[in-house]
Amino acid sequence: MDGAGEVRVTSTKKWNVVYPGYINSRKTVVEGRCVAAGKACPDPTCAEIADCCSHLKIPCRIESDQAYPRDFLQLGRVRVQLKGDEGSPVNPEITRKKQLMLQVAELVPKHLGRTRKQEPSTSSSSTAPFKPSKGRKKK
Repeated sequence: MDGAGEVRVTSTKKWNVVYPGYINSRKTVVEGRCVAAGKACPDPTCAEIADCCSHLKIPCRIESDQAYPRDFLQLGRVRVQLKGDEGSPVNPEITRKKQLMLQVAELVPKHLGRTRKQEPSTSSSSTAPFKPSKGRKKK
C-alpha cells in the first residue's frame, strides 16, 4: 500500500495547474487572467481555490512554493486532477480546465472565509474622523 501512495504523489505532475491569477478580476489578460473579467473574482487565494475544488469533488493539492511566471511575487498554485488514470473525468460535470476555472471563480466569492471577513469591515467603516468645517469664523 505504501508504494501506491508514492505513485499517487508522483502522478500529480500530470495534473492541471490553476494559478490564482487565472481567475483574478483585478488582473488583465496580459497579466494572466484566463476567464472573462465579469466572471472572475477579486484576489482569490490558493486555499480558497482548493476548498472550491474539494467542494466540486475534484482532487487537488496546493503547491505554496511555486510562483506564477507572469507575476513571480505571487506565490502559490493549485494542482487539480480533472481526469483519472484511465482518461475518464473525475467529475463528469467538469471535463475541461476552463469549466473548472469558471466554476471556481463563481464559488470563491461565496467562500466562508470571505463572507466572515466582510461582516466586521462594514461596521468599522462608519467610524470616520471628525473634521470641522472651514466656512465658519469664530467671533
